[in-house]
Amino acid sequence: MLESMTSDRDGAVPITAVGEKELPGWLDAHPEHREWIAGVGFKAEPGTFAFVAGSGRRSTAILAAPSEGQPIWAFAGLPTALPEGTYAIDANEDASLTDAALGWALGSYAFTRYRKAKRAPATLVWPVGADRAEVERIAGAVFMARDLINTPAEDMGPEQLADAALAVAGKHGAASRIVKGDELLEQNYPTIHIVGRASSRAPRLIDLRWGDERAPKVTLVGKGVCFDSGGLDLKSREGMLEMKKDMGGAAVMLGLADALMAANTPIRLRLLIPAVENSVSGNAVRPRDIVRTRSGKTVEIGNTDAEGRLILCDALGDADSERPDLLVDCATLTGAARVALGPELQALFCDDDALAGGLLKAGAEVGDPLWRLPLWRPYRKLIDSKCADLNNVSQGQFAGSIIGALYLAEFVSASTSWAHLDIMASNTTARPGRPEGGEATAMRALYAYIRQRYG
Repeated sequence: MLESMTSDRDGAVPITAVGEKELPGWLDAHPEHREWIAGVGFKAEPGTFAFVAGSGRRSTAILAAPSEGQPIWAFAGLPTALPEGTYAIDANEDASLTDAALGWALGSYAFTRYRKAKRAPATLVWPVGADRAEVERIAGAVFMARDLINTPAEDMGPEQLADAALAVAGKHGAASRIVKGDELLEQNYPTIHIVGRASSRAPRLIDLRWGDERAPKVTLVGKGVCFDSGGLDLKSREGMLEMKKDMGGAAVMLGLADALMAANTPIRLRLLIPAVENSVSGNAVRPRDIVRTRSGKTVEIGNTDAEGRLILCDALGDADSERPDLLVDCATLTGAARVALGPELQALFCDDDALAGGLLKAGAEVGDPLWRLPLWRPYRKLIDSKCADLNNVSQGQFAGSIIGALYLAEFVSASTSWAHLDIMASNTTARPGRPEGGEATAMRALYAYIRQRYG
């Protein structure tokens, strides 16, 4: 699966980690290379590397200054920076060899559905002692999520997203159910239907179940808006450019489910993905329309561009009715979260302090950081409606991500252990191991937490 990894050590060039503090000591131990290293200008700045001259035209080794951040990113920039060839990380490297291998794998990713990669990534020999199975399942899940997010809406509509989920279900023997089109009304998922009905591509609810029924129930919910035009509250051209990634929450949760099942995590897993396209046509939902949700609460549509919370509320209501041990939803819900935190931190909303603390700790440990924002209950009055139980937006411009979270909280019982993640689902610029484009933001944090809690 991972073309950038190999078990063949023959001819592999060793990579030795040398930071700025370690470089003087390394030069003292290898005085024969001092002049060469000075000549190539290697100062061991984070993320840089230098070939160590050998006999003839072949280098004997590479000095690499680990990239900044968590150990996973130490060598993640090398697969596309080093020439094609085979390399081996020094076994004495302090960083976790599993982390090093995973970072290398993530750094080798390229989206090749429509164009071949310009070059093959450098190949790493599997480090002795690395957990190969763990690297393969996490990298495989991240690659799948990245591919789904990067695929344009023409080829990634509700049907294609459902097909991807069914493929994952088939891979792991999970039970699956797809509720499509007007069946959504018959089975009481009205908000999913009302958002998706204007598209020529029918909306769907994707429902996967896996694991021992006696095990703790963990339910994942992912926002699957395959393209968001804004509906009748139409977005600007600039606002639409990145809306193929509005199904990023679904991609992250599908990848997470894949990794958890591959690891045979002892949980009763349920995955719910409402998959729609928010389009404009004669039957599009209108501002000031009122819809009765699955829970029975009525919602006035204050803005058709706040559609993600509409499709999620029916899925969350369904999930909550089963009283899961843990309920997590993931969504590219608000631009306000990005304004508050930027693209590199994912917003976490959670009233359960133990759950929030565990998620924050897991994210920090694996280099997939989350930041907790408040579910500030006094703001609930901002989504009051004069003619329905609530509005899907507030009338003001403040606290947009908190308002979105408070709306979703209306459909989850206070006793349920629930976390809402408002994610970016993309990298706006390339960093080691994180190429520009679709990204499984928060997936590894959630995976680490769930595995620690139940595994």
